[in-house]
Amino acid sequence: MSLYEWLLFLHVTGAFFLIGGVVVAGILNLAAIGPKRRPSEIATLYRLIRFAVPLIGAGLLLTLAIGLWLVHESPWNYGYGDAWVIVALLLWALAGWLGGIDGKYQRRTGELAERLSADGDVPTPELYARLRAPRALAISYGSGLLAFAVLGIMIWKPGA
Repeated sequence: MSLYEWLLFLHVTGAFFLIGGVVVAGILNLAAIGPKRRPSEIATLYRLIRFAVPLIGAGLLLTLAIGLWLVHESPWNYGYGDAWVIVALLLWALAGWLGGIDGKYQRRTGELAERLSADGDVPTPELYARLRAPRALAISYGSGLLAFAVLGIMIWKPGA
């Protein structure tokens, strides 16, 4: 295998990590906000989301680092100034930034659920409000949708 093929393999592996982690976190988040759950159930779902975070982090790192290296090694003369590369990088950065904001918000929500779980396992309006906050949901799912948009750009390379 050539260097380019190895890099492509690692880049695609990173994309699988990223998208897989985003999907797992999104499903668990959706499960937490679905029916009225006890805080202990919500806390468990949020603890499970923590397993997706390293996948997302590894995916972000591999897709960026290896992706930039791929552009440099490309036999098709892709360049860092190509529109699809620039748009993908901007969307990648925005997805990562929004994901970071969402991660902090979800961590605090999980901590609230943990405290309520230990304190009688009785839900509060504050917990349900945090779970269903429109702005938080828009940031969370917006980050995931941006990751999928980057995936689409990487596959179709519009304008290349």
